Amino acid sequence: MVAILSEGFGYGIVLGFGLVFAALMTLITTIQKRFLNERVTSEEYMAAGRNVKTGLVASAVVSSWTWAATLLQSSSVAYKYGISGPFWYASGACVQVLLFSVLAIELKRKCPNAHTFLEIISIRYGPKAHYVFLFFGLLTNIIVSAMLLLGGSAVVTALTGMNTIAACFLLPLGVIIYTLFGGLKATFIADYTHTVVIMIIVLLFSFTAYTTSDLIGSPGKMFELLQAASTLHPVSGNHEGSYLTMSSSQGLMFGIINLCSNFGTVFIDNAYWQRAIASSPHSTVKAYLIGGLSWFAIPFTLATTLGISAVALESNPRFPTFPLRLSASDVSAGLVAPNAAVALLGHGGAVAVLLLVFMAVTSAASAELIAVSSVCTFDIYRTYINPMATGKQLIRVSHSVVGGFGLMMGVLAVILKEVGIDLGYLYSLMGVLISSAVVPVTFSLLWKKQSLQAAIAAPIGGLCISITAWLVCAKLYSGEITLTSTGTDQAMLAGNLGALLGGGTISVVLSLLKPDNYTFEATRSLKQVTDDAVGTPGSNNSSEDFSSEDIMGDEKKTNTAAKVEITKPVGGWKFDAEEDAKLAKASRFARWSSGVLTVILILLWPLPMFFSKYVFTRGFYTGWVIMSIVWAIFSTIAVTIYPIWESRRAIKDVFGGMYRAATRRASTTAV
Repeated sequence: MVAILSEGFGYGIVLGFGLVFAALMTLITTIQKRFLNERVTSEEYMAAGRNVKTGLVASAVVSSWTWAATLLQSSSVAYKYGISGPFWYASGACVQVLLFSVLAIELKRKCPNAHTFLEIISIRYGPKAHYVFLFFGLLTNIIVSAMLLLGGSAVVTALTGMNTIAACFLLPLGVIIYTLFGGLKATFIADYTHTVVIMIIVLLFSFTAYTTSDLIGSPGKMFELLQAASTLHPVSGNHEGSYLTMSSSQGLMFGIINLCSNFGTVFIDNAYWQRAIASSPHSTVKAYLIGGLSWFAIPFTLATTLGISAVALESNPRFPTFPLRLSASDVSAGLVAPNAAVALLGHGGAVAVLLLVFMAVTSAASAELIAVSSVCTFDIYRTYINPMATGKQLIRVSHSVVGGFGLMMGVLAVILKEVGIDLGYLYSLMGVLISSAVVPVTFSLLWKKQSLQAAIAAPIGGLCISITAWLVCAKLYSGEITLTSTGTDQAMLAGNLGALLGGGTISVVLSLLKPDNYTFEATRSLKQVTDDAVGTPGSNNSSEDFSSEDIMGDEKKTNTAAKVEITKPVGGWKFDAEEDAKLAKASRFARWSSGVLTVILILLWPLPMFFSKYVFTRGFYTGWVIMSIVWAIFSTIAVTIYPIWESRRAIKDVFGGMYRAATRRASTTAV
């Protein structure tokens, strides 16, 4: 793809706009502290006060789940498989967020003062299991961060000609700055701002393609262009070679890969646990359900627009690669959406997609930075290096990790780029490497019978199974083990299924052979950090200290691996039977609602269309497009307008405080 924008424009967006945005976020954080009387403690920095409302948490979930891959890879699979690609990308990565609502509310019930999900592992199973899940948790953060920068830098370079290495290091710069100053609360504010911009641009592309474009202009015209494309370039594995059918064997295969791999990047990524930790207890379930359904609209609508437009317009002279089709390497690198945007809107489309990708990369990067910072601070520094750390010391360590990991993100992205690993390859591979830990982590909160042995063996054994299945399938299918053969859908499918099913099977079998009987009293007793010296996670240095034997009783005897000292919940979370009953009701609602939505999105909606071999008619396709745009509109309302409405009093207080301060200053100056 020939760069349509100047290199200077690329630096202006990545560096200039990034620094301006960082300054704005830092200013907003300062104003909040000044006029809402927010005090910067380690709890505020890492947990945002644990009282964030539904709308803002939902917006943050959408933002942190909107990676570069969400925008780029979804359009790539639309280009490759037709209309089934956007659906399988959206549904295959949406249900994890919906199902995570169950873990989020159970976290509030069983370990309400947690800072990371790894603290639960440490308290329940002890250091050996903690080491194992530390590895998988940090590996997840590293993979996600690498994907963000690989996709983002590829688009910036393609559109502006900016040096790829420079893009890898400069993209996270602004994020590092405002995360350093504001912590998790700052990332929530930035997430909201990013989400607003992303939703607006998604709607801009959709309305342009389907209403005002001189090349398309209506769903009916798009339908005609896709029919022509199906004749010129029939899709292998699609019924009648059509782009207009859900009956796509490759699309279904991608959907399964997508489903398996994204369980790992939600359930094992501390960023999603942090949003649950920061949310108000009564907002948690609603936030994840609203966030998941709202996020669905982004890849579904955008890819149904840009990915499908690339198929429809690549035979048009205004398409950047005309008269050639997009190369396989460009498709895998995520360049379908930028090419389609340029064809639709010229320079304006290039600017819009550049801004879209910039927002996606920086918003998700901020979530990863604070997630890694929390893990390193609480699960490494405070647990193994300085158990008596004060809150101020924890903040200093967190600051160091934010800066260090931000630099590491850039280095890793450059290394992967140099060895030939792109966004598409890494996106499919991530589940092979991390999804074996999904079921054991889930059982750590939901199943009292999972044993220490199962918790340790399942993720490690599942990883061995997944890598073996991945490489063996690559060898059998392609006759060799290379970067190309291991990147095939067949090899990735085998590896992803091996990881998720292998880890789950090992956990269940070992736990049933020798079941535990955990009661979660120890995790409930974990207390928050103060700015005074504190002991090991959950410990209390006051005169009210007492041993874990006193709290855990028989539970301690049945799980001797739990070495963490537990304290009375003085000054932290206090068990209340009435409150727990409300949370238990919310948990039941989360299980039923997320389960029903998952069945609809994965089974009841797509599979009948797949097996019926239905090819869309003009009318049906028009309805499909209208549904995607309407879904995007309602999602925009849910994650951009609703948070403002919920926070109207706080906003009023801020502006009132600013007005009073300005009035006093003006009065003093006049005197």
